[in-house]
Amino acid sequence: MSSFEALRVHSPEKNRTEARFERLDVEALSPGDVVVRVAWSGINYKDALAVTGKGRILKSYPKVPGIDLAGHVESSSDARYRPGDAVLVTGCNIGEVFDGGYAEFARVAADSIIRKPDGLSLRETMAIGTAGFTAAFALRRMLENHQAPAMGPIAITGPTGGVGSIAIDLFKRAGFTVQAITGKAGQADGYLKSLGADEIISRQSLTIGNKPLESATWGGAVDNLGGDTLAMLTRTVKSWGNIASIGLAQSHELQTTVMPFILRGVSILGIHSVECPRAWREDIWARLSGEWKPRVLDRIVTREVTLKELPAACADLIAGTVTGRTLVRISGAE
Repeated sequence: MSSFEALRVHSPEKNRTEARFERLDVEALSPGDVVVRVAWSGINYKDALAVTGKGRILKSYPKVPGIDLAGHVESSSDARYRPGDAVLVTGCNIGEVFDGGYAEFARVAADSIIRKPDGLSLRETMAIGTAGFTAAFALRRMLENHQAPAMGPIAITGPTGGVGSIAIDLFKRAGFTVQAITGKAGQADGYLKSLGADEIISRQSLTIGNKPLESATWGGAVDNLGGDTLAMLTRTVKSWGNIASIGLAQSHELQTTVMPFILRGVSILGIHSVECPRAWREDIWARLSGEWKPRVLDRIVTREVTLKELPAACADLIAGTVTGRTLVRISGAE
């Protein structure tokens, strides 16, 4: 196999990284059972941090970032996969511990691979990507813990991002009333309404409060922010409601009391999609290709870039100017 193009992040000095385009061969990549010719990837917040150097996401250097990829098997030493098979990988430590999807070829562990579901194209799997998989994981865990539409509306924070955008679609489709809590109220109302949000709430207008328990408002929540916003949600979710904790865009800290948990039975469900058990991963992708397939992917995908355009697109995401999902066309098959 001839050399191929990749975006690779180096750390020439302590606490400084830089992304460079390079020609690599397969042997330069992390060990793996299966070589995939990458067709599509996407940009998640982790990816943008890694490429721009704003966060130490990569566990060693040099490394190809990109926590998602979809394409066709080029070669495999594992009997489960044959050349030409359409496959995808999300999470499983690619783009962090192992080389990821921002290259024309990737070498990955066979156990990290999911066969492309029949109900999705390769492009659609990356339109969903880790962001959509995480939102679906949150829905699954909340339903398993008895979340029901009759309990009240679901608050979704960070709703203009990839996770939040797809969460609106998924929870609305599951019969819930959805209230989008955003710091971009007014700017993104049309976008959020088009995804199915029943109400747009300005994050700046919310009273955080400081009582152990505040007025019960939401049946449950999907939180991408952490910090004071997550603390507020613990105090304002109704009895027996669930909060899916997904992100820390505001803060990794959580200042709260045990009162919501022992007096209202509120549950915080951690959503760790990177190392999701394989059986769960297969089930969630099966649902995403069927009854949970997002209905508004064409609206959620707001931008498509090439590998060369990737660094600038990552900078835009870090700057907070991006709404929805950005796809990365590598070879663009399917």
